[in-house]
Amino acid sequence: MYQWLALTVIALHFAYLAYLVGGGYLAWRWPRTITVHALAVIWGALIIVTEVTCPLTWLQNTLRTRGGQQELDLSFIDTYVRGVFFPADHEVAARVVVALVIGTSWLGVASRSASRLEPRAARM
Repeated sequence: MYQWLALTVIALHFAYLAYLVGGGYLAWRWPRTITVHALAVIWGALIIVTEVTCPLTWLQNTLRTRGGQQELDLSFIDTYVRGVFFPADHEVAARVVVALVIGTSWLGVASRSASRLEPRAARM
């Protein structure tokens, strides 16, 4: 059971990463979700910049231990993402690409929000 739960945490980690990269585009359709996305981006930046341990990694390691497995030797990113989704020696480039994707999505949110406000101003 614990091993299954640990796999579920891995899926949650990947879901978070997908939301981190693409959540701003969801805000094009549902603008109010930009706040949640901003919090996800802040958390992701905090994990990168500081030594804060991700609670999902902690939970996964706890579940792995209870399931009779060893804890991860490295972080989630180092274990499952680096070297798989991008070459291990191109981490900075990968971070820049992610930042550009997020920035582009936020520019789109701002543009769409501005275009929604224009017709209201014209009516008044």
